[in-house]
Amino acid sequence: MESQLHVLGVVVFVLAGFVGHYVIHSVPTLLHTPLMSATNAISAIAVVAAVVVAGGEPNPVTTTLGVIAVAAATTNVVGGFLITNRMLKMFKGGAKNSDTDKKKAG
Repeated sequence: MESQLHVLGVVVFVLAGFVGHYVIHSVPTLLHTPLMSATNAISAIAVVAAVVVAGGEPNPVTTTLGVIAVAAATTNVVGGFLITNRMLKMFKGGAKNSDTDKKKAG
């Protein structure tokens, strides 16, 4: 029974990977920044869940997996916010450059 649950878990994980890949690659370029912000919020929830798992029952395997999950989810959140911030700076920089070009032309 337990091996069937593991197989089912792997199948769900692989299917989720394919669906995620398809969804991300079908998003228009202009929507990437809002999408990143939404996924950062979801990853922050994953950090909280990973902390709960890491601090749960005093089992070395669960604690180790929980710590790994906390590290991975935190890296995802921080990286997502850095990329989102960089994208927003690029949009702000484009507006400043167009104002400077108007002053030079006029």
